[in-house]
Amino acid sequence: MKAIKILSLTACLVGLVLAAAAFTKHTRTVKNTDKPAGNGFAVIELFTSEGCSSCPSADDLVARIQKEDSDKPVYILAFHVDYWNRLGWKDVFSSADYSKRQNEYASWLNLQSVYTPQIVVNGKKEFVGSEEGTLRNAITAGLRTPAGGKLTINAQNNQGHVTVQYNTEGADKNSTLLLALVQKNGITKVQRGENGGRTLAHVQIVRKVQTQAITANGKGTATLTLPDGFNPQGYEVIGFVQNTGNGSILAAAKAGFGTGS
Repeated sequence: MKAIKILSLTACLVGLVLAAAAFTKHTRTVKNTDKPAGNGFAVIELFTSEGCSSCPSADDLVARIQKEDSDKPVYILAFHVDYWNRLGWKDVFSSADYSKRQNEYASWLNLQSVYTPQIVVNGKKEFVGSEEGTLRNAITAGLRTPAGGKLTINAQNNQGHVTVQYNTEGADKNSTLLLALVQKNGITKVQRGENGGRTLAHVQIVRKVQTQAITANGKGTATLTLPDGFNPQGYEVIGFVQNTGNGSILAAAKAGFGTGS
């Protein structure tokens, strides 16, 4: 009788172990398949400068992200601001328009001042541009959040300018379309300033940005002028629909030349 009790207890324990294993396997299966799936995107705006010694680490970070997320709706735009130019080195990619855009974000996001390197994701979240973990989390959140609208663009190179055809859905009266002509790569040998003596590599350099009013039917055409030395294979157009009241980005798209996406 004692042996029977021991066997029964052993069988009971084995059963509990098997049941626990089955439950764990089921739980893992549910966890792996129950991931939130969205049709979202991540627009990454980096405000940077060749005159800022803290900026190369942020430039390197977005370059890594560009390679890793090339197959995802992740759109990187590097805006080279001009307010560092008076401190020893004039950034050849800088523009007062990009400093103005950064100040718009300071207003939208209730910031007391601007700084470099700064990243803004989807017009909603800002942080120091070299914070890799924060950036990766923001990208994941953006991809999992359903887009607030739709945008498609097509770009054509036409003798000294780019013609962009666009089609938007879901844009309200407070929305505008921004079109950026982006140089995919660039290298500069910095002679002076905080980065004097360094050779800096850049990606996704904004060479021109233009605001376009969205037509009543959401469709239209815009024209962008081309910079000197323009090479179609080295450029792309990134467009996004933005709320002018709070800076939130509703939809985004990009296009190479001769093809839309």
